[in-house]
Amino acid sequence: MALSIVSYLVGKLGDLIIKETQLLGGVKSQVERMQAELMNIQHYLSDADSKRRKGDARVGNWLSQLRDVAYRIEDAIDTFYLELEDNHSQVEDNHLQVEDSNLQVEDNNLQKKFCCYFGKLKRKVPENVLGLHKLKKLGQKAMNVPGLHKLGTELGDIQKELEEIFKTKERYEIKPLQDEGSESDTVILIPPVRRAAYQDVDETEVVGLDADKVNIIKLMHPAETAKLSGGLRRAVLTIVGTGGLGKTTLARMVYNSVKTNFRYHIMLSISQKYNLTDLLRKMLRKLKDNLPENEDEGYYVEELKRLLSGRRYLIILDDVWGVELWDQLKYALPDDENGSRVLMTSRSINVAKSADSRMTPYELAFLNDMESLDLLLKKAIPYQECPRDLLELADKLSKKCKGLPLALVVIGGILSTRHQDFYDWKMVLDTMDWHDEGKDCMKILAMSYEDMPYYLKACFLYLAFFPEDYEISVKRLIKMWAAEEFIKPKKYKMIEEAAEICLEQLFQRSMVQVSSRCPNGSIKSFRVHDLLRDLAMHEAGKENFISVFPEPQGDNHRNKVSRRVSVQSDDCREFMKYIDTKTRSLLLFRADVYSSIEYSVDMAEFKLLRVIEIAGLERIELRGLDRLIHLKYLGFINCARVKLPNDFSLGHSKSLETLHLRINRLSHLLSSLSLWTIGRLRHVIYKGLPLAFIKFRPLDRMYGPTMGPPSNADLPNLQTLKWVKVPETWHEYQLPLLKNLRMLGFHSESYNDWKTVDHLLGTLPHLLSLGIRSPKIHIPNEVVYPRRLPNYQNLQTLHLHGEWSYDVTLDARLFPPHLVKLKLVDSRLRQDPMPELGNLNNLKKLLLSGNVCSEKKMICPTGFPVLQTLLLELTGNTSSVTIMEGVMPKLKHLTNNKGTELKLPPELRHFSNL
Repeated sequence: MALSIVSYLVGKLGDLIIKETQLLGGVKSQVERMQAELMNIQHYLSDADSKRRKGDARVGNWLSQLRDVAYRIEDAIDTFYLELEDNHSQVEDNHLQVEDSNLQVEDNNLQKKFCCYFGKLKRKVPENVLGLHKLKKLGQKAMNVPGLHKLGTELGDIQKELEEIFKTKERYEIKPLQDEGSESDTVILIPPVRRAAYQDVDETEVVGLDADKVNIIKLMHPAETAKLSGGLRRAVLTIVGTGGLGKTTLARMVYNSVKTNFRYHIMLSISQKYNLTDLLRKMLRKLKDNLPENEDEGYYVEELKRLLSGRRYLIILDDVWGVELWDQLKYALPDDENGSRVLMTSRSINVAKSADSRMTPYELAFLNDMESLDLLLKKAIPYQECPRDLLELADKLSKKCKGLPLALVVIGGILSTRHQDFYDWKMVLDTMDWHDEGKDCMKILAMSYEDMPYYLKACFLYLAFFPEDYEISVKRLIKMWAAEEFIKPKKYKMIEEAAEICLEQLFQRSMVQVSSRCPNGSIKSFRVHDLLRDLAMHEAGKENFISVFPEPQGDNHRNKVSRRVSVQSDDCREFMKYIDTKTRSLLLFRADVYSSIEYSVDMAEFKLLRVIEIAGLERIELRGLDRLIHLKYLGFINCARVKLPNDFSLGHSKSLETLHLRINRLSHLLSSLSLWTIGRLRHVIYKGLPLAFIKFRPLDRMYGPTMGPPSNADLPNLQTLKWVKVPETWHEYQLPLLKNLRMLGFHSESYNDWKTVDHLLGTLPHLLSLGIRSPKIHIPNEVVYPRRLPNYQNLQTLHLHGEWSYDVTLDARLFPPHLVKLKLVDSRLRQDPMPELGNLNNLKKLLLSGNVCSEKKMICPTGFPVLQTLLLELTGNTSSVTIMEGVMPKLKHLTNNKGTELKLPPELRHFSNL
């Protein structure tokens, strides 16, 4: 990690030199010397890290000292920018009462003072009128001298300490590697052929579990259970085995195979520190809509019991840690002797015996040598024969993993990043530390982490920021990575594109488990195996990279100043004391349900914050948020009430890149003109809370669309803008400049909007996703088929919410030819849309919701050659959907949420692909 931090600071010092040359004055040479020293140190870090990995504690301590000094440099630079902004604000405050156009300079001494600071008195300040903007500029330079002196003094002290540390390198025989610095801003691209192949491979190739699947399905059959324990009682079977053995994969295979035999079926992952009320709520959400959020545990127990009574159900509880879970949950799962089943996975055999003493625990075995080699090679070189000269090495590596699937796929992931070369693979074998019996798996996982390039290590450690078993949204994560500056843009690659490549690399190395993919094949969401999360937390704690509370990390971590803090608790208040003035990122997290506790936080204490995300807190009051000049990412996710000062403005947050609001009461932030003056904005997303969150909070129902940027806004970096209302100030000849916009979602409430929108679309050459919500007025032809778009042929996603105009005819030929995702809501078409939509040859995801058409029956006669996901939430006249034989041959996901009758062909009825 030292290399990552040092490389980051080299770039940061370079930016400081370029941007603030005039202000730095005599300190500039100091900054340049510091940058040169760090660039020199870079060449030694790889060798030092190699020695540390071999167990040299002295070198490990040397790297820790270097890391701490690097943090001090970052603090000095960021504090300098803070004082610069404070001085600027003081000048503004001192002249608020003076009109911009009539400012009189009457004090000649002040005039000379300004000139003195600005340079030699070659040019005299005018005695009559001096624009306020000029005074601000001069005042900023004049008043920053104390901050500049402080920066110079601190950098001087750090320089001496840095030189002393660097001198000791000879003592530890640390040698330079001349090419080390070349990787400082590089994102290594996965070769196109290899990357494309991996998009088609499941996150873990299944090997050796087929017989186990058959055995468990047999044990779950009512007749078999009756033989073992008598009757058709509710039986509880538990798969038992060590971490990384494949219990979750096996449970998922069983679930997909037998779920259609049950009236209700649920599969849930149980975290080590679960909350029973949350767990019950999650189960109920899978069975009914519009679930009350703030009821107590007893209510949810009775409601679940009521819904399941008399019905045959299957419940799968994955990763159960203690016997108390079943003791608490069993009262909500009725035993009506109808063959209902509960399947659990656990590392503890006591869990199995406690849950159902009449069912023998199913102990999952390790893979044998043949299965181990097969799994390793499937991950290392998919779809290829292993070259003969590598087969012996692969066999030795697979045997070292001792039959543990997680270890095998991780080692296979490492090999997949290497050339298929004998010496490359032998180096992997030779550099692995295979000692200490009983710790083999964690050592293998640690080796995979050590094998990563430095920029990928930071991305991996950041995953410890999220709770156990949490499904991480890729879009949110990438925006956070960008704010942390882990990823740098490359030629022809934006930051977001480079970050997606990094995530694919983590997947290729089997460090993440993909939960879902977008229609274009990119990762949409993923989870982290609990052993890998433990590794990330352990390494992040050692590096002082992230502190997670209330996870047990030991007092030695809590006594340090945390650069990033993630608080994951019912009551976040007790952990707020661990947030330090030097903290850069803060996540206050309540994963599934609102915490009813009210919080009040003064963010002005934490002036160096770059990332803030607050999730699931019902009531929170924030002060000082508008003084965080380093803030790059601000997210409020599923928060009901966030209170901000009346005069709150984001105008001071000139570094802000992402504003993500999934909340009802902060729409005024987007209407604030100060927001749209921030030139670095990349993503602005506003969504109200889903109905489930606001159903029992009538005061919060009145959220609505908020205004988009003013017509004179120039936002060259903005890529995402949704969902906003079309401002009245927009018109044909006065539109905001959004030339790099990729995703646009807007509300329309007036027929006058359509002409404006049509002209706006003509100015968006890079748009890939378009969403339109028009619940009150008809959507016209030019919006259904937005051919005005310069990039119309490459538009990938189209979301149309609202009734189409009567003169619009559904015609697949008029849609963008490369459309991969289409969502239609309340379109009220006069024809069955399925025959025409089936002609969209590149469509991979189709979502139909609400009153889509007036026909009682929808029939899919042909087409949909590559459709993978079909989501139906139909209301209105439509009562049935029929899919004919041979249609949708690639379908993998089918959801029917509103109970419409679904008639499927034999191949879909038997779930051959689903």
